This record gives sequence, C-alpha cells and structure tokens, in this order.
Amino acid sequence: MAGLYVGATAGYSGKNMVVMGLGLRLQKEGFSVGYLKPVGAVPKEIDGKLWDEDAYHVQRILRTNESPETLTPVIATHDFQVRAFRNQVGDVMSAVKDAYEKVSAGKDVTIVGGSGGMHTGRYCNADGVRVVTELGLKAVVIDRYSKELNYDYLLMLKDQLGDHLAGIILNDVAQNFMDETRKLIVPFLRDRGIRVLGVIPKDPLMGAIKVCDLADRLGGKVISAHHKSERIVESFLIGTMQVENFMTHFRRQKNSAIIVGGDRSDVHLVALEGDSPCLVLTGNLYPNDIILTRSEVLEIPIIVVREDTYNVAKKMETLLMRHKLRDEIKIRQGAQLINANLDFAVLREQLGL
Repeated sequence: MAGLYVGATAGYSGKNMVVMGLGLRLQKEGFSVGYLKPVGAVPKEIDGKLWDEDAYHVQRILRTNESPETLTPVIATHDFQVRAFRNQVGDVMSAVKDAYEKVSAGKDVTIVGGSGGMHTGRYCNADGVRVVTELGLKAVVIDRYSKELNYDYLLMLKDQLGDHLAGIILNDVAQNFMDETRKLIVPFLRDRGIRVLGVIPKDPLMGAIKVCDLADRLGGKVISAHHKSERIVESFLIGTMQVENFMTHFRRQKNSAIIVGGDRSDVHLVALEGDSPCLVLTGNLYPNDIILTRSEVLEIPIIVVREDTYNVAKKMETLLMRHKLRDEIKIRQGAQLINANLDFAVLREQLGL
C-alpha cells in the first residue's frame, strides 16, 4: 500500500490538477486509487451535507465514494477555527489517521490532497509536513511560477521532509522563463537532492474562465448575447488608451476580455469587430443602442459592472490566477499536461508501485 501527499509551496498552485491527473493516470494503468483531503478550506453544503467543495469535485472525477467526514475529516469552518484558536478541537491528527486507514484499505495507492501551502493548518496541528511524516507518506510538492520560483522554500521543505519528499513539480512556467528553469533551476535543485518530477509549461486554458462565471464573480450582469456566455476568457486588456494604441495591443492578445468604461463606444466597436470573447463595461454605464445591436449580431456578450476600471482589473488578475479547475475541458487539459510532463517512472519507483 502506497500513500502520496500532493502539497504545494502556496495556495492556488495546481494541487487539484495534479491530484486528478495522477489519479486518472494510475487508474488507467490498473491501480486501485483512494483519495482524501485531510483539511478542507472551502466548506459547502451539498445535498444537506457539509463537504469541502474542492474535495467533492475531485472525488467525483476520480469516481471514489467516501462520506464527507471520511473524505475530509477536518473542515475549517469559522466555528472550527474559533475553537482551534481556543485549543478546543482536541487531537485533529487522530481523525486524519482514522480517515486515512479507512480510505487506504485495499487500495494500491492513496492520494492525499493538501490545502494551501505545506504549512497551512499548523494552527490546528494538521499542516502538510505533519500529515506526511505522521502517516508515513511520500510527498510531491508543487511550486507554481509567479514572477519567480520559490527555490528557498523548496530547500527548506527538503530539510523538513527528508526521504519523505518524492520530488517536486514546477508548474505554470512562462515560456520566456522555461530555458532558465531547465538549464539553471532544475540542475540547482537536483544537486541538492531534490528530484524534479516535471516542469509544466504555462497553458492559458488552465487559467481561463467562462463569461457567465466572470460576470458572477465580478458582481456584474450579462446584458447582451446571453446565449454566448459560455465563451472562454483567457486574459484581459484594459481599454483606457487611445483607440489607435488599443488596436495595436488588441491584435496581439487572443481570447482577451476588454475592460473599459461604458462611454467608450470607439473601443467597444473595435473589441466587438475583433471578436473579443466579451466586453466588461465599468462604472455601471450601459452602452448605446448601436453597440448593443452590434453585440447581438456578432454574438459577443457584454457585462456591466459597478466598480471602476482599476478595481475590476485587479479582481480580474486574481480571478484568472485562482479560478478553480471545474470544467471538463480544463480537467482533460490538466490531465494531458500531467501525462506529457511528469516522470511517472520515477514517481512509481518512489511509491514502490
């Protein structure tokens, strides 16, 4: 029986993508796979029961069938956190161990999903490092590229986890940083005893969001071409510049939502004619009838939001980085990225499979 903990240096690093990609691959190879997430940070009531929302969706994809309390023995509701701060939650690891023993019974490999970073959950004594060491698991740690890689953190985790660290995955690496990553960072880490199991390149689809979801998350509403609100947004462009300059930037960016004031009909028209996936009009300003009609004809949705352009752009940046892996197309793409970029032979060797 093998156990694998999938953790990360920080939240929103791609843990669910890796858990699902690994689980689906191992199932395809004929292994029986168990799954649990010891600490859940996204409480949600589904069918009258309290689940961790992420764990619920991952279990659905992996087709496992654990009860909520076994799948996620600790769910960090506000009430739980208050009790933890008052030292009133008891031995949390005991519940985690019981759940792991139940899930892993009869399985070839059990994947344990982390929450946040490897030290998240320290306040209730259920952080990733402790879960790995007390359950005797192997660990894969993901580091997502964001301006740079967290090589200092990875070195610290190597010291803390020792032989429990099966390897690391460098995720979402920008194309212009790929050469430096492969030729400098990867050898540096390997020289210090850290196996690099894979380097996953940045894929715009993995950070994409549907127009309808975007409207919901921005607190806005779709006012035209509603039937096309399933279109995908991969990035965004702010349309506050002069229209000639805007056109130059717009041609370089595909699948970009255009964030612009509702009174800039010149920019609206360029964005519509250029097949932007959607327009996000700020300041609660509605477009004129010509723009609305053109939007319907070209089947490009328009979202109207209350906030100003600056604040909407900040929200968009966060959304595209942190949007959850829910859509089937993204799950398939994530699984393909894992299959294409991970060294499964080394991982199986580490797990004794």
